[in-house]
Amino acid sequence: MDDSFAVQQLLLDKDEAEHFNDDERLMVLAAAIIAGSEVSQQERIDTRHPHRLYLCRPQLLPNPRINTPWKVLYDSQHDRAFITTMGVDVPTFSSLLTAGFAQAWYETPIPREDVSAHGTPRIDKRSLDAAGALGLALHY
Repeated sequence: MDDSFAVQQLLLDKDEAEHFNDDERLMVLAAAIIAGSEVSQQERIDTRHPHRLYLCRPQLLPNPRINTPWKVLYDSQHDRAFITTMGVDVPTFSSLLTAGFAQAWYETPIPREDVSAHGTPRIDKRSLDAAGALGLALHY
């Protein structure tokens, strides 16, 4: 009984196929191939995204003379960029910063031979803020 059903389906398909001319068949075939390749490409992209270990265009500098790479990266607040460069996501980075790193960075003088270890830190003379220092430490 299953064989007769299959034969009946083939006959129906042949009857329906006779109604299409060759151009319509080619258009249907081309549409099926294009749709299949689009779906396949999107599936490949979706499975590859979690494994990306590189920065994408939004995390790169449009004009390196205007900003620093760190500033662009930090302002993007993009988890993948943070994980790739520092090994932590944005909420973890913020948590580390507010859990005491920022306070220690701003209240502790940088140890140097020509500066007193007990003196007042000169925050305005530092080239990095607390977020930049934490990012550098985590990146290293």
